[in-house]
Amino acid sequence: MEKLKRVVSEIAYSHDFSKLSLLHRSLVPFLSFASSIYNLSLTTRHYLYFLGIFRKHRLPVPVISVGNLTWGGNGKTPMVEFLSCWFNNSGISPLILSRDFMYQGYAGGDEVKMLERHLMGTSVKVGVGANRAATASWFLDRYGYINSCTNAFFEKLLSVNKVDTDATSDKIGAAILDDGMQHVRLERDLDVVMVNGLTPWGNNQLIPFGPLREPLSALARADIVVIHHADLVPEPILMNLKRRIQDIKESLPVFFSRMVSSHFFTVHNVDTKLPLSAVHSRVVLCLSAIGSPNGFVKCVEKLGPLHVDQLHYSDHYMLQPTDYDRDREILSQLCPFDVLVLCSQLQIVPHNGSSEKRFKELLKQLLDSRSR
Repeated sequence: MEKLKRVVSEIAYSHDFSKLSLLHRSLVPFLSFASSIYNLSLTTRHYLYFLGIFRKHRLPVPVISVGNLTWGGNGKTPMVEFLSCWFNNSGISPLILSRDFMYQGYAGGDEVKMLERHLMGTSVKVGVGANRAATASWFLDRYGYINSCTNAFFEKLLSVNKVDTDATSDKIGAAILDDGMQHVRLERDLDVVMVNGLTPWGNNQLIPFGPLREPLSALARADIVVIHHADLVPEPILMNLKRRIQDIKESLPVFFSRMVSSHFFTVHNVDTKLPLSAVHSRVVLCLSAIGSPNGFVKCVEKLGPLHVDQLHYSDHYMLQPTDYDRDREILSQLCPFDVLVLCSQLQIVPHNGSSEKRFKELLKQLLDSRSR
């Protein structure tokens, strides 16, 4: 199955099918047909919501959706963490709504566990479930919520220092919809769409033939687009990507983000904090199961290792004992070796007038104008 996923991914990001192997080309007709079926079901679903046959659910707190148009590697989860920390530090308790089925044990629920670990000790709450409206209702009933129509509710978001918490600070003030662009069942007040600057659209086809979860025209629903890994993309390519996005919706604000590495911790102790210089002038093997391994590798290369090799699995893949057995001979030559985990945070990159301050001001402005 892992090999098949890898083959499908290679097709999805290929711009010249003639250069693919016979195995790859033999799958193209099947993937193309499956993509057509997916497109039909997607269109039908949106139309049923448009007609009101499928009902949308409205929460009593502002909802910010963080989503994407392609599978994995867009910086969606780091943006959710960025927004959650911002709200928490402003004295507003946010609720993250995730549909991470893998949290139940299917594949480890890595993203949710990472968010819970990073946000431990804050007012941020994480709700997991396929029915995110029902999950939100449970949390709102348990903790209560704050009416965003109160005077200067969102003024807190632009405070320089953290607002002092009070007895009601545990009440939920906003919901952040993780991977929410395609979750049309829940009404949202703001749509933030993440785009992977390294591999934005692949072959421009819908899944499974390509990486697109919706046609590019769906960007017209966005309020803000953030191009991720902007620091790893040449300026001309970055500007062409921005122009293509604004060709779809001219008024769409476009910001840029990157991952900033902070430290390493060891797999045996998540509380350890090793400096980034720990890999300087050393041979490094980058092992990952994420949507954009190239971004990860490039970040590690910036830290000054002597040599970087890489071993990647599909997004969210759970390593099995057989995976280690496969490379047992290689690993035996490396022993003893250190197994480190790189910690990074999303940062809005200043670019042509766009900045973190402007990003936050715009979000506050949009939330203010749409608050109930």
